[in-house]
Parts: sequence; C-alpha cells; structure tokens
Amino acid sequence: MYKKEDCALLVIDMQADFIDEGAPIECPGGREIIPRLKELISFMRAQNIPVIYTQEKHRPEKVDFGMELEREEPEHCLEQTKGVEFIDELRPEQGDFIVAKRRYSGFYLTDLEILLKGLKRSTLIITGVATNVCVYATALDAQQRDYRVVVISDCVAGTDRELHRAFLRNIEYVLGEVITAQEIIKRLSTPGSSIHSC
Repeated sequence: MYKKEDCALLVIDMQADFIDEGAPIECPGGREIIPRLKELISFMRAQNIPVIYTQEKHRPEKVDFGMELEREEPEHCLEQTKGVEFIDELRPEQGDFIVAKRRYSGFYLTDLEILLKGLKRSTLIITGVATNVCVYATALDAQQRDYRVVVISDCVAGTDRELHRAFLRNIEYVLGEVITAQEIIKRLSTPGSSIHSC
C-alpha cells in the first residue's frame, strides 16, 4: 500500500529516435500512446506528483555505447542530432526533472536515485519506451532497490509488439503492478486514497 505522496512519474526515453516514423529504433505503438501519456503527465503535474524524464544520450564519438551495439541495435540518440531530442508533444516543462543516461536503466550511473531520495518518493509509476529494454531495465533496478513499481500498460511501447506483451507479463509476475492510465488516475483522484499493489 502506498500514497500519492510516495509517487513519482517516470517518462522513459520519449525521444525522436524511438518514436518518429522511420526512426532507428522505432517502437511499434510508440506514437499511439502519446495522447494517453500527455493526459497522465498533465494529471500528475496537477496533483503535484513529480514528473521525471529520462533521456538516453550518446557522445558523437560513440565511445559510451558499451556492449549495446554488439546486438541488433543500430546507433541512436547521438548528441547534437534530432534523434536525441524529446518529441514535440511531450517536452518537459518547468518544474519537471530530466535525468540523462548512457545505458538502458534509468538508475545506472545516473542521479535518479539521489533525485528520488531528495523528493522522498518510494513508488515509481513508469511509462515510455521500450517496454522490453529501458522500461524493463529501469523497473528491475527500481525493484532491486526496494522501490515499488507500477507500469502503465497503455503508456508504454516495446521494440516489438510481442515482446511488449511478454515483458509486461513478466513485470507483473515478478517486479510490480501493471495497470492502465485511467486506473492510476482513478486511484490517485480519490481523496485520501492509498494505492494497493498486487
């Protein structure tokens, strides 16, 4: 059980290189989730729930991809390119937070945990892309650090629709709760409400 005051919204990597048509790692369904995610972000801001954006960034020299390019992924999110930018519909606003990251997890060698501790937040409501890569890696790292995890099923998209569904099932099995945007809005809209995790 956790309260609204425990929550932070995490918007993972809603950047051109994952969302735009023809992008290097275009996530099927990524553009479909934009209207619901916009609504959810607006709701969170109105509720004074922190909104934290992660932004994957790699140096133009390509020295910080690590093992990432040894698999099937092409180069992406290079600094000083359009692909690294947040999509126009979901740009951070004043009062939001941005966490730059070099790897899949929002926690790995970033200041995300320092930020969450400063905000006194222990529950992460996770959205964005990709369900089977950065969303999963961040959810796993959050759970291993004893944060409660809530993934919003209709505000995430994967690199493949089948993998998207499979990873949502796995997240629900072992890492946290998987619910829709309307469900989390309803729960957080009830005065004095607590959210019951599964």
